[in-house]
Amino acid sequence: MPASGGESARPGGLDAPVAESVDPTETTHLDDPSDLSDPSRLPDARTRRRSTVALVTGVVLMNVSMVPAGTVGSLLASDSYGPAWSGVPGASGVVGTALGALGLSALMRTRGRRAGIRTGYAVATLGAVVGAVAVGAAVLPLLAVGMMLLGIGNGGAQLSRYAVADLHPADRKAFVLSLVVWGSTVGALVGPGLIAPAAHLSARAGIPPYAGTYVLAILTTGAALVVAGLLPRAGRGDPRNRERPRPGEVGRVLRLPAVRVALAGMVSAQLAMVAVMTMTPLQLHRHGQGLDVVGWVLSAHLAGMFALSPLSGRLTDRLGGRTVTSAGAGVLIGSAALAMAAPTSHTVGIPLALFLLGYGWNLCFVGGSAILSRELPAPVRSQVQGAVDAVVWGSSASAGLASGAVFAGGGYVLVAFVAGLIAVAPLVMLAASRPRPASPEGSS
Repeated sequence: MPASGGESARPGGLDAPVAESVDPTETTHLDDPSDLSDPSRLPDARTRRRSTVALVTGVVLMNVSMVPAGTVGSLLASDSYGPAWSGVPGASGVVGTALGALGLSALMRTRGRRAGIRTGYAVATLGAVVGAVAVGAAVLPLLAVGMMLLGIGNGGAQLSRYAVADLHPADRKAFVLSLVVWGSTVGALVGPGLIAPAAHLSARAGIPPYAGTYVLAILTTGAALVVAGLLPRAGRGDPRNRERPRPGEVGRVLRLPAVRVALAGMVSAQLAMVAVMTMTPLQLHRHGQGLDVVGWVLSAHLAGMFALSPLSGRLTDRLGGRTVTSAGAGVLIGSAALAMAAPTSHTVGIPLALFLLGYGWNLCFVGGSAILSRELPAPVRSQVQGAVDAVVWGSSASAGLASGAVFAGGGYVLVAFVAGLIAVAPLVMLAASRPRPASPEGSS
């Protein structure tokens, strides 16, 4: 049916305005086949496929940039300033990711997903240039700035999962979203393997070996920026006419039961995962295991975090985000129990516990992300998603720091016990958010 007022209907796109007339106090239940997206406004199948490939590729390239840059940055900080400063580059990257999630999500609301993602990758490219200069001059504060700028781009890459969900119908959102999460696997596995070749090429070119990693990051973030240009542009219409959230609307939406469930699931999974993962190499080292065992255990953990992500997406589309989030919490609790029962078993116990730790995190992450992609009022959707991501990434830094103190006070078993307690939070929130049955008539 033609639009009134002489306007023609236009298909949706990543730069299309995120604006619909939806009461912020009401959300669509995840298991309801209806969705906030109007199928008639979705791009055609060819555009969806091209955009999905572009978004996944951008995430891969961003991870290939971030993982080696953080590793080399820590080594440089330790060599030049001492071991106490080795965590500064990584922490700067995490802070940048949280800031990117907040800032770029606000930009996406006014300018569209495509503009926000491209801006993030442009900032990341600048960060890689700053990092290369900082490594050449061995200046840690400048390197921290470069890592923070790279982190901002990583925040945009993380928001790509919501961008791809916007392009697909309700019954496919969780699966395509999980493909973007799965793309992190490639970057996490390929990135570290490029550190040595980049250093070798840098030495042959007469520049500091560590700088090669940041030269690589310039190329990969630049490529991500180019690939993001394949995303669909906005349809016709004046972007100044896009609806703005009413004062206090974001705060009200953040208090909705669906958002609280997603936030509890994603943050508790992040806290539990980072705490146990951070202390596991130290636990293995203290019990006489070498780097080969550490590498094998961490590989099992990464496989749990990312490799089965498409399965998590299928389950979420079929069962709903709340069910998958609660299942993820259960897997995290089981992982903590196994780590407590077999804290020195480097052949079966710890590898299996770390795999389950990763997959429990994945279930909570995909399930929570699906809730946020399908159950939020459109005028505030991108801002709430960015706020939740900022909290999730901010919790990573606190979990990494706190786990060391817990490990020092009570060992690996206490770390696992605390992680298990944290994983109970989404189950409590899910129980609290269930509607209470109405009392019988006439009861006093």
